[in-house]
Amino acid sequence: MNNELNQRQETILKMVEKRGSIAVREVVDYFSNRSRLTISRDMAFLVEKGLLTRKGAGRSTVYSLSSAYNAVKPVDVNRYFLKAMENRGAKKTFNFGIFDLITEIFNHSEDRVIKKITQNYQKNIKKLPPETLQKEFERLTIDFSWKSSEIEGNTYTLIETEALILQQQLAKGHDKDEAQMILNHKAALSHIQKNQSDFIEVSAQKIELIHALLVKKLKVKKNLRKTSVGITGTIYRPLDNQYQIREAVEELCKKVNREKTPHAKAFLLNLLIVYIQPFTDGNKRTSRMLGNAILLAHQCCPLSYRSVDVTEYKKAVLLFYEQNNFSHFKELFLEQVEFAAGEYFRV
Repeated sequence: MNNELNQRQETILKMVEKRGSIAVREVVDYFSNRSRLTISRDMAFLVEKGLLTRKGAGRSTVYSLSSAYNAVKPVDVNRYFLKAMENRGAKKTFNFGIFDLITEIFNHSEDRVIKKITQNYQKNIKKLPPETLQKEFERLTIDFSWKSSEIEGNTYTLIETEALILQQQLAKGHDKDEAQMILNHKAALSHIQKNQSDFIEVSAQKIELIHALLVKKLKVKKNLRKTSVGITGTIYRPLDNQYQIREAVEELCKKVNREKTPHAKAFLLNLLIVYIQPFTDGNKRTSRMLGNAILLAHQCCPLSYRSVDVTEYKKAVLLFYEQNNFSHFKELFLEQVEFAAGEYFRV
């Protein structure tokens, strides 16, 4: 689950999950070859990491799983989605504690990998000639516009997307709205590239701006929604009160702006905008675009999502809706960070 934990600590978490709560003496009995002091240190470490909660004192102390553990524990995604949505034990309503739930998104090892990728990207873009740099950004724009649109059900191929963006060539047999969706991605990414410093921090106004660029001419209402929405494939229902929606967006912005690293900021935008669903449509597009806005503003490589499996992406989002568990989404996000580093802006 977390490579900062040793095997014994992971076993302890599994024991607590199975039993509901546990005392130190029960863990000591299980690990008969370990001292009580060692086990106590393990338990204290798991509490410090926010994975366990402690109640009571002395011999009456018991440990239970924290909500943070449930947010990061591994889930057999394929097995989970074999169940009908009514039988998955899904959370049905918005969790107002969600902003406190997501802490320490990336562990030390993941942070080191991300830092190295970022350093290499920053070195590369300084070495690349301006025309090459622009060509690379153009290539990423095509890949991102295609994949982000495909996730939304757009049927344009990558080749057709390239012809549309570079030559304004409409593909035959497609609805005009599909072309508009792709061109909107290009326009939004271009706006972000030209105004990178505007996105060092995020605000509700900036989120609405990017959404407006992405839904231009698509018969989608702009601004934060005032009506309820349903989500296909899940019993989870987002907030339906316009004042609570506004408050949730403001809380999201505060949390993102407090985060220390650009990739943690981008991850939160990707995950929490789709959870809040502040717009009647276009939420996932907006989340991905804003994630890239944050990355570009902090001189990090943007993501194209070109290699992401659409079904797995949707499963990861649904898993977070229903269980507030972001383990699968983080796995996909980190894969895309590494993919982008190996694919674009190479010297």
